[in-house]
Amino acid sequence: MSYRQGLYPLLKKENLAKNIYSFTILCPQIAEEAVCGQFVHVKAQGFSLRRPISLCGIDKQNGTIRIVFEIRGEGTKVIAGLREGELVDILGPLGNGFTLLSPDKKAIVVGGGIGVPPMLQTAAHYGENATAIIGFRSANAAILERDFKTLGCDTRLCTDDGTMGQKGFVTQALETRLNQPADIIYACGPGPMLKGVVALAKQHGIKCEVSLEERMGCGVGACLVCACKTVKDGQEYMKHVCKDGPVFDSGEVVFE
Repeated sequence: MSYRQGLYPLLKKENLAKNIYSFTILCPQIAEEAVCGQFVHVKAQGFSLRRPISLCGIDKQNGTIRIVFEIRGEGTKVIAGLREGELVDILGPLGNGFTLLSPDKKAIVVGGGIGVPPMLQTAAHYGENATAIIGFRSANAAILERDFKTLGCDTRLCTDDGTMGQKGFVTQALETRLNQPADIIYACGPGPMLKGVVALAKQHGIKCEVSLEERMGCGVGACLVCACKTVKDGQEYMKHVCKDGPVFDSGEVVFE
């Protein structure tokens, strides 16, 4: 695994929703090497462990990456407190990304909650040939809908309480979308959501890749914190989300 560590300037900071922030960071070396589906490990001042954050955008021409994250504890709160012009301590790019088909193929990206951001760069590869199905608890947590629409994607937003878009879960919207042909499905979000997406992909015989969300320590496969159960040729194996993932073929993952 090839990665870099350094201090990089925060060019743009946006508050997308309550406790959810978007950072655009200038780091040409990381942007050049990064692929969609990978993540970076961000250090919060005063904390020993870094925080894994998925890549939401990669701009190789301008040498920037975009990360979108939610404050979930004191570490991410410190990161969210950084101001434009300050330096962000980043290790990356890390992990394995999504398998991209030809841009003329029909792709479906499915994201739930903070699993939506890594779907944006993946959708960008397919543009108007992508369907983006994104789900949130309610309207006040919804993010990035405009970004997907700007890419030309068929964008379908769902909320649990019906305060925005379609009421219900992303799996219901996916089932409706699968009345039409698709070549591949990508998904990131909570475990129960992924389990439902994988079941639908299998039912329809469509290739599917999932990005798993796990707590991490080192981010490079040394500390063994982010172990997950996978299966191959009928045998179960423990793999590590940071090094072997975070993207896995859906047939490999054992959902508890």
